[in-house]
Amino acid sequence: MNLFEKEELIRQAGPELENRSAEYVLAWAVERFPNITLACSFGAEDVVLVDLLNKVSPRTDIFYLDTDLHFRETYETRDRLEERYGKAFVRVSPKLSLQEQAEAYGENLWSVNPNQCCLIRKVNPLAEVLSKYDAWITGIRREQAPTRANAGKIEYDVKYGLIKFNPLADWKSEDVWNYIRTNRIIYNPLHDSNYPSIGCEKCTRPVRPGEDPRAGRWSGFQKTECGLHNDSVGVELQK
Repeated sequence: MNLFEKEELIRQAGPELENRSAEYVLAWAVERFPNITLACSFGAEDVVLVDLLNKVSPRTDIFYLDTDLHFRETYETRDRLEERYGKAFVRVSPKLSLQEQAEAYGENLWSVNPNQCCLIRKVNPLAEVLSKYDAWITGIRREQAPTRANAGKIEYDVKYGLIKFNPLADWKSEDVWNYIRTNRIIYNPLHDSNYPSIGCEKCTRPVRPGEDPRAGRWSGFQKTECGLHNDSVGVELQK
């Protein structure tokens, strides 16, 4: 499918999908793009999508970016989800180990140049894994941040050249948690300790009362996105 065909599909399908449920959007997506994948960070939105996708297409690939710096609770959530659904998630790793990164860029790169760290441990691995697929699914919600306010349920991802589906784009936080509680979905227990947005352990802190939900990410830096969903961190594949 060339760019014109992708844009035409989005133009035609966008208005219809906007008024459809997340489960419908997922079913529509996997039917038209059998070679599709779900990106999972094991946050609240993503565990909802894991459950919904299991209902409509249990064989569809689900991958996660293993930065080697996640919280213990995040890895435990992964293990519990794999056991619950009888499915192994695809582990995507950076080309550089933490030791190799330290040798090339210095110790604790995340505290000196978090953009570079995200590029190495998240953005480049994501670009590489997405090159194997025709479309991808994310847990982006418009309510999460100003940078996500215009997210469509189907859109063209210029950065990766793929069709991108955001089935939960119009969900509010209470919708996510109502689904989790009603369906008894496994979720990261850090959410119960003032971590509304969970990234790497080195770059995530609890959010204080009255703060923005993403204030705990890269605290102290002018940075609110890792670069997976925008151009705040450029794609530069390591050879």
